[in-house]
Amino acid sequence: MTLIETLVSARPGSALAEAMEKRTEILRLSEAAHDAVLLPRDPGGLSHGFRAALAARMARHNHNIALASHYDTLVARADEPGTALLAEPDTNVADPRTAEIVRHADRLTVAPRDATRAHIEALRQVRVTDADIVRLAELAAFVNYQVRVLAGLKLLGEMR
Repeated sequence: MTLIETLVSARPGSALAEAMEKRTEILRLSEAAHDAVLLPRDPGGLSHGFRAALAARMARHNHNIALASHYDTLVARADEPGTALLAEPDTNVADPRTAEIVRHADRLTVAPRDATRAHIEALRQVRVTDADIVRLAELAAFVNYQVRVLAGLKLLGEMR
């Protein structure tokens, strides 16, 4: 069972369960994307725990507590001191590099249209590599995709 199926928890035999059954390939690909974005073999400058904490933070910004809880579990498994605090949107970050990454992750989640070239330059100024900037954008895009898919499936389940 994929994460999306688990979080939606459609009743067996329901119209929603049947609709999801017809989309098993999309659900499988979404799960593969989850693993690729959150648990890549080469995480670059964004460790697995850091990615999970940012994902939990993004889910919280979108008011999806169930998804945030999933990512909190990944943070705990990573066992990287200090990353769990980043999962909370109101956490202040002292380290300039981490603070800039968190600000950008928040921006990409809450107001993606506001992201500019100047924000990318600010990331570069604190030694975030171009590859890690792309990784961060992928993470934000994926988590926000998950939030929207889950919201859509919830609405479908309520309609039937």
